[in-house]
Amino acid sequence: MPTVETTMSKRLETPGASGWERSAHPGDSNKYFIVSADCHANEPKDWVKSRIAPEYLKRLPRLEVIDGQAFIITEGNRPWKIKTDTTDWGPEDIERNKTGRNVAERLVDQDRDGIDVEIVFGNKGIHAFGTNDAGFSMAMCQAWNDWAHEEFGDHQDRILPMAQIPTLDVDAAVKEIERVAKLGFRGVTIPVKPEYGPTGMDQRNYNQAEFEPLWSALEDTDMPLTIHVSTGRDPRASSGPGGAVINYAVHCCAASQEPVANLCASGVLERHPKLRFATIEAGIGWVSWLLEAMDEAFYKHRMWVSPDLKEPPSYYYRRQGFASFGEDRSGLDLGVTHNLIDNFLWANDYPHHEGTWPHSAAAIERTMGGLSDEERAKVLGLNAARFWNIEVPARYQTAGAS
Repeated sequence: MPTVETTMSKRLETPGASGWERSAHPGDSNKYFIVSADCHANEPKDWVKSRIAPEYLKRLPRLEVIDGQAFIITEGNRPWKIKTDTTDWGPEDIERNKTGRNVAERLVDQDRDGIDVEIVFGNKGIHAFGTNDAGFSMAMCQAWNDWAHEEFGDHQDRILPMAQIPTLDVDAAVKEIERVAKLGFRGVTIPVKPEYGPTGMDQRNYNQAEFEPLWSALEDTDMPLTIHVSTGRDPRASSGPGGAVINYAVHCCAASQEPVANLCASGVLERHPKLRFATIEAGIGWVSWLLEAMDEAFYKHRMWVSPDLKEPPSYYYRRQGFASFGEDRSGLDLGVTHNLIDNFLWANDYPHHEGTWPHSAAAIERTMGGLSDEERAKVLGLNAARFWNIEVPARYQTAGAS
């Protein structure tokens, strides 16, 4: 197992930025405009109890100790083991676990990392997607949306929370989209798949006609759609040696390909040209492969393909699709060669351990040396500004910066 020292040295490792026109370091006068497209709230323990109907209180996610081991108990999953022994953790590991609990702290932390705007998703709140009870899921999501509006609503120059929209009941989802749009939310997030659990042929999915009102509502409110990893199914599908690595790479990240294919290949994006969407925290290296695979099926399996799209699936992704990443040098290389840089969004994943906070400048220098200055500016912030309709501050409005 890597030591604390080894992990820390990896986070700090950088080839430098010799020859770069601009900088990723906080405080530099020529810093890029930087948006983190994936950050997480650190909700208080009681965030939901005062905002949900009494009949749901006994069913809420909760912490229990079983045989001396702490677990998160949720309705749709087997228990989630919580690591309470932190003797092998470094100081920054412990800091990440405790930070981000209020707006003032977040602003200081993100200034420390050079982040101008952060996009915020649920942490405890994301468990609201882990049930197939449509009323219960909506009640939890509405509670999170209300809490996020109260917590972050006055700070939209720096913090943009994504409203949680469960998709088990389409009519209810449309009403909640309309409600959060009136509250001032700038985007929504839905689970990887509408029904919780493994994909099955008899399950509903986003390529089906019943979800048309959902896409229309998003177009009408001009709110972009995000799809975060580890929603829609329990990512812990593999057990035994290497299970944590297998689950993260395959059952967590790779599962995000399914909604992309659903939207691109089914005609949803053709019928809804103003709908823009992004997969969040699933990386980018797979995007070019998936686009080629979908196009190959579109052309070579033409005798079975339905509907009769006017363009191949990749066309609609390039026009309307985005994907967030943290450290993905191979994905960036493919982005350059496959002309996908305009579709990629960088993120520091604050305050999660897999993220790059508070050493994002080093990570950016490790992974983006092969990009041009214009390409770096796009993936670090300008693509996100276009996706979420974020106004780029005047100090960044220099030649080539917007």
